[in-house]
Amino acid sequence: MSVINSPVKTTGQQKASAHQKLVLGLACATQAMVGLDIAIVNVALPSIQRDLGVSQSSVQWVVVAYGLLLGGFLLVGGRMTDLLGRRRILLAGLGLFTAASLLAGMAQHGGVLITARGLQGLGGALVAPAALSLLAVTFREGRERNRALGVFGAVGGVAGTVGVVASGLIAAGPGWRWAFFINVPVGLVLIALAITCLAADQPRRRSGRLDVAGASTVTGGLLTFVYALHHASTHGWTSASTLAWFVAAGVLIAAFVRIEKRSPAPLVPASALRHRTLVAANLTALLAFGAFFSFIFLGSLLMQQELGYSSTQTGLAWLATTVTEFVTASIAGRLAAAMGVRLLLGTGLTLLTAAMVWLAQVPADGNYVTDLLPAFLLAGLGFGLCVPSLQIGALSGVTESESGLASGLIETTREIGAAAGVAAISTVLVAGTGLDGFHTAFVAIGILAGLGAITAITGFRRAA
Repeated sequence: MSVINSPVKTTGQQKASAHQKLVLGLACATQAMVGLDIAIVNVALPSIQRDLGVSQSSVQWVVVAYGLLLGGFLLVGGRMTDLLGRRRILLAGLGLFTAASLLAGMAQHGGVLITARGLQGLGGALVAPAALSLLAVTFREGRERNRALGVFGAVGGVAGTVGVVASGLIAAGPGWRWAFFINVPVGLVLIALAITCLAADQPRRRSGRLDVAGASTVTGGLLTFVYALHHASTHGWTSASTLAWFVAAGVLIAAFVRIEKRSPAPLVPASALRHRTLVAANLTALLAFGAFFSFIFLGSLLMQQELGYSSTQTGLAWLATTVTEFVTASIAGRLAAAMGVRLLLGTGLTLLTAAMVWLAQVPADGNYVTDLLPAFLLAGLGFGLCVPSLQIGALSGVTESESGLASGLIETTREIGAAAGVAAISTVLVAGTGLDGFHTAFVAIGILAGLGAITAITGFRRAA
């Protein structure tokens, strides 16, 4: 019997496959840790406020500080990944994130906790693009890359909803400090794995220098913009202070654009802005993540403020969305090769729109099974199709030397979209009264998701 065409893998192929699985596991674990901490303190905020004596106006900064520095530094983190090496930046980010988590768990004062949360966000801004870039260069073939990004997207996509579930359980169990302490052993294990299993960065693959002036202005602009969004949610969109913050952000972003045009080594090369799929992916991500994170924010408030759910019940209620999203995202990477990201994004965001229309009709005596569960399942299914598709679209056709930049761009857009969406929906909610205000806010989220579907369909080529 001939065995010439036997599909048995060689030792080298087996080692390569094992290495790829290891990189995928490491990347997913780091992404999960960063994503979980976006929402893991949401339900626990009343406990934090009580234990540390933090004022009502200041307690929101336990959440805001993390998102502020995460969103502000992601683009710089992505470029540093390209210039200084993926392994080096991943280790630096994990080290900072782990140390900041320990500091947050030990905090005895609100100011210390808020500072630690900001440092966590900074560490996350280094970890997220480095992890995604590692996947991009480890999985080079289209089918393998799509499968890897599908798993990575599934983990990253459900992290926010898992964070809400964990927040309720931790607050009712060992206490809010364990939301941070749990990161310490996990972070140390990930650092050890990265040191022992990732090859050292090759200097010959790194070229160019960091555009310091561009990095400073774009980071300052993004930080100011995200702050302005949160400021607007509490002080009003037309207040003088809010407008001043937006003007300051605009000035910094305009300075960044001017600097980039003259820089010999721009932070964002002009070629990136001419990359149609990269631009389409980022615009769609802005609207998609704005809609989904607003849905998590608003849904949690609806259950606790209008439907009488406890923190534990609220957390467990999100399992429907979490599980559905994870399963869907896990197979969406494979579907992308056959159907294209354009169709998956259009379908996913249409389903998310339908879920918001359903929630806009929830009655005051709404039942979970009949009034919430169908929408939660639709949202999980829709967003599960979106997350890996956005990452595949963003990295499609991008060179290895620019994979960190592309990763940083899509992660930045994700965080800015989430912050902008929650801030805008908060304003809509405050403008209304009671359940009617929630109904109006859900309609607004549906509009965001619908615009995302239109952007995806018109932005991506039919073959994409």
